[in-house]
Amino acid sequence: MKLSELLSVRRAQSNRTLQQIHDVTGIATSSLSKLLSGKSEAKAGTLEALADALDATWVLVPKHLLPEVQRLLSGKAIGPDDAPSTVDQLFGGGRE
Repeated sequence: MKLSELLSVRRAQSNRTLQQIHDVTGIATSSLSKLLSGKSEAKAGTLEALADALDATWVLVPKHLLPEVQRLLSGKAIGPDDAPSTVDQLFGGGRE
């Protein structure tokens, strides 16, 4: 998913108008519209301001860690899928 799409999704989730984002960031609504539609690119400072206005954080993730970060953000557990739960370990039902 492109950054502009992610920002648009986050904007929809946060229920913020372009004017509200402008009020927080000072970025012109016409520029915001271009950024969110993918018609222009943003500088790092602009991304930080947009993330802050959308109650989010802009993060740079090394490519080799991206699969783990995506897995974590999707709500899936990190580690082996067949790992015993704490309850199983406590009552001896886990692997040995």
